[in-house]
Amino acid sequence: FPHIGTLLYKMRALLRVTPTARGDRMKPRASFSTSVRPYLLLSVFQDFDIAGQYDPMIPDAECLKVIHEILTALQVGDFLIKINDRRILQGIFTICGIPEIKFERICSTLDKLDKISWEEVKNEMILEDGISPECVNCISEYVQLHGGPGLIEKLLKDPKLVQNRLAMEGLEDMKLLFEYLTLFGIIDQVSLHLSLARGLAYYTGVIYEAILLCQKHSHLNESLSLRSVAGGGRYDELVAKFDSKGHKVPCVGLSIGVERLFSIIEQNNEMSKQKIRTTETQVLVATPQKNFLTFKMKLISELWNAGIKAEMLYKKNPRLLEQLQYCEETGIPLAIIVGEQELNDGIVKLRDVVTRKEVNIPQENFIEEIKRRLEKYNT
Repeated sequence: FPHIGTLLYKMRALLRVTPTARGDRMKPRASFSTSVRPYLLLSVFQDFDIAGQYDPMIPDAECLKVIHEILTALQVGDFLIKINDRRILQGIFTICGIPEIKFERICSTLDKLDKISWEEVKNEMILEDGISPECVNCISEYVQLHGGPGLIEKLLKDPKLVQNRLAMEGLEDMKLLFEYLTLFGIIDQVSLHLSLARGLAYYTGVIYEAILLCQKHSHLNESLSLRSVAGGGRYDELVAKFDSKGHKVPCVGLSIGVERLFSIIEQNNEMSKQKIRTTETQVLVATPQKNFLTFKMKLISELWNAGIKAEMLYKKNPRLLEQLQYCEETGIPLAIIVGEQELNDGIVKLRDVVTRKEVNIPQENFIEEIKRRLEKYNT
């Protein structure tokens, strides 16, 4: 289905679920076909979707793995990925006597649990949603449960839930999903939370939401703590609603809260006084003297040939202070300094930009020494 990329963009635009205030356009990185696993990545890498018919829970597990990898790589602190299944929720609502016409409204109310207490949610269900106290108490028995494979096994034997086909389907898929997450090595950061609802009506199966548990600095802005930084789920029926031919294409995807994560990273860096690297450059080739451009170009070529990310200022005779300040401002960890004295002695001066310590290294093995030092910076 080569048109799925366009459909996904239209759906997200109409449903206003793309997490950006600037309306960044979705641009498919690859066209969709029946023979290629189709991904849709945003140009700002904030959305990730898999569309197509695959065996159960494999794409869902991969989406959760993607969230885990992103949050781990960003080093924003401890996090938890809450998961649930809309079929399990619908099963719970059914056995508790909630009319089907009120399912979505109850999901929206339940979705407020990350902002208000269960007692407040409970009162809203009774006073505003018109649900009887008996039904709300029944829901309460389930939605406050959370755990892993043990909880799933317990629910599969629940005498009320076993009578509901949708709930059993959701739990069986959840059991399989946890098996895959165990193989991916991320099960310690994933938990089944029966309170997770994600109030958007188009979700049809697995849903998930990642929250940060604690930050590196306790005085991080409270509004950013314990809040969702990623979320998503399965929406198997949405494409058909927007396709003129009604093609049903199973889809699962996720969205990353880019702006919120950036805010957290900025605050963490402010508190730790850590400079943010604005370049991938590992080494700057510098000189304190004039007329060394050709020698700098020779050194930089050797560094490039060795696979080291190096650069120099694009000026013939920049001041040394200017060159070293550039390193500090952009986060370049090492600087090679060469002048008349170093050239005559057959050495280069290697400067650690952070500590400002300098050592002399023979020109014939300066590449090996730089590689050894770069390992320390993990860069």
